[in-house]
Amino acid sequence: MERTYIPYTQWSEKSKQTEYTEETPLLSADGKLLAKGWARHNVFDYDRNNVKPGNPMSKKEWDFYQVCNGKYMVQLSFANISIGGYIAAKLVDIQEGKVIADATQLFLGGKKYIPPKKGDAPNRFTAKIGKADFEFDTKEDYRTLYFKMPLKNKLVECSFKMDIMPGLENITTVLPFKGDETKYFMTTKQNCMPCEGYYKFGDDVYEFSKEDTFCALDWGRVNTPHKMVWYWGNGSSYITDEKGEKHLFGFEITWAIGDESNATETCIFYDGKAHKFGAVDVETFPKPDKYMNDWKFVSEDGRFNMTMKPFFDHHSDMNVGIARMHTHQVHGLWSGDVTLDDGTKLEINDMYAFCEYVENKW
Repeated sequence: MERTYIPYTQWSEKSKQTEYTEETPLLSADGKLLAKGWARHNVFDYDRNNVKPGNPMSKKEWDFYQVCNGKYMVQLSFANISIGGYIAAKLVDIQEGKVIADATQLFLGGKKYIPPKKGDAPNRFTAKIGKADFEFDTKEDYRTLYFKMPLKNKLVECSFKMDIMPGLENITTVLPFKGDETKYFMTTKQNCMPCEGYYKFGDDVYEFSKEDTFCALDWGRVNTPHKMVWYWGNGSSYITDEKGEKHLFGFEITWAIGDESNATETCIFYDGKAHKFGAVDVETFPKPDKYMNDWKFVSEDGRFNMTMKPFFDHHSDMNVGIARMHTHQVHGLWSGDVTLDDGTKLEINDMYAFCEYVENKW
């Protein structure tokens, strides 16, 4: 379907999204949401003491890093869901479609391990949880991640370092939920971080190079309803222009979460700058048996037109009764075109990226 390109700066007031550029409090003292919109850096002042959860698990905080070179993927994550949480480091061969190692350490109690207030500012988060040691350290121009834990009579150890180019922009969104002024979904998605490092499992070592490896940060501080669904698509790569010059390129598409009337979590990244576009959807709903068919994505403003040809469905289903996360994270090669703020159209061919569909109850 043909769509007319409209630059972000010319959107009508009805569809124009609220961009925040100055520091602003997220919540009032009684837990009501004060800010609704998006920003190129996290300018939302989060005070976890002001959160008014409606149930024991509605307040959730996580730092999630996904490192991938198109062959191997590492998911290194921490989550605190008020009643407890986990630290984990998973290694997946996405070409062969198998999990190589999944080191996970659970903990009880939401006040033991408190992650930083912002994901895109210098901070250091380190702890020993059970048998797991970890450190997430963010500087102005790089991040380092470290994790160590025994698993199946072997040792899992991983260490990564990623570049943060000067002025690197991200997309931070705050989405409300209709009918409850205390519910919200705030995330920072930061792309285009070339990454190097290793994941060891016993005697086996998997190495990653900045030439073909990128890390994406999914940082979240939320207070949500018990049941949710979402789509999340993300990717980073180098692309070459007509002059043969190399550029950092990435995109972030998330939708179906909360009230998107103030912002959509949709953005193109080009040489460190964020280029905002409108709501996106997939032409064919993948559930229940179309996950390995082509996914066709089109944005409402015509600025994101991409097709993913899947090669691996990283399907997982964590179900413990009161809590469930049912995920189809589909990896594939993406082709199509995207349009920057100035109208420049970029052609994308066979770029590795992913999109997931999640049904969540936690």
